Amino acid sequence: MSLGLPSKLPGTPSIGELIRGAAPTFSFEFFPPKTPAGEQLLWQAIRELESLRPSFVSITYGAGGTTRETTVAVTERVATETTLLPLAHLTAVDHSVADLRNVIGRLAGAGIRNVLALRGDPPGDPMGEWVRHPEGVDYAADLVRLIRESGDFSVGVAAFPYKHPRSADVEDDTRNFVGKCRAGADYAITQMFFDADDYLRLRDRVAAQACGTPIVAGVMPVTRMATIERSSQLSGAPFPPALLREFERVAGDEAAVRELGIEKCAEMCARLLDEGVPGIHFITMNRSTATREVWQRLAPQDVAAAA
Repeated sequence: MSLGLPSKLPGTPSIGELIRGAAPTFSFEFFPPKTPAGEQLLWQAIRELESLRPSFVSITYGAGGTTRETTVAVTERVATETTLLPLAHLTAVDHSVADLRNVIGRLAGAGIRNVLALRGDPPGDPMGEWVRHPEGVDYAADLVRLIRESGDFSVGVAAFPYKHPRSADVEDDTRNFVGKCRAGADYAITQMFFDADDYLRLRDRVAAQACGTPIVAGVMPVTRMATIERSSQLSGAPFPPALLREFERVAGDEAAVRELGIEKCAEMCARLLDEGVPGIHFITMNRSTATREVWQRLAPQDVAAAA
């Protein structure tokens, strides 16, 4: 069912096309602020990272759709007040099809044609029982189809280098991922991971299913030991034991932890680029400094100096 949206949103690049281009994309992820201080921090990070000229930036959607209005408002503002290309996250949790169509129409009205389609986690407890909205959709693949039917959107989906916490096993997770791609996804962005081999194994599994959807690597530099403690919850994967031992050796020195995290993230990204990753998506936690430092270690010297 079409929303009556324009078949083309003029002048708006397709992220799917950018990711399939000759050069790897570099992009940043932000989350909607909950307080005035958080809003100030977000826009400071956006403005500071804008100078790096990323391929695109994404705005996340709170668990259970709790930040829907803020997410849409921030995405609209990025589209209209900055030079950045925004990618809007959209989840199916606790939303009817009518709600979802309303959000899709609002995004289109702001000239946004790039959407990341996610089923999302239940509100309150991310690992709680999934309950579909009585007038909603069951799976991310359903949401992909709904967005596709609504106009000329470029649609991305999530990928899990280890596996989704709700998947029975890696094989089941791979089948589910390929199903989302065949529903109409142009590309995927992974949940964060800390071992390049996890990404490469995912890519190989997907390729073995005759699925050529490009998969962008989602990464985040460890800047505090607390990040490691939460990594399983954040990524659905255990933190690599060998890497953990390296961090434990400097755990009492906050500056050393931060430097090690930036170094290891840059090393992993360099390896991924050597392996032909189509893009790297930095999860910023609404802070610019660590992301900028990793990016500068990856960028050619003349580009890094200009930034």
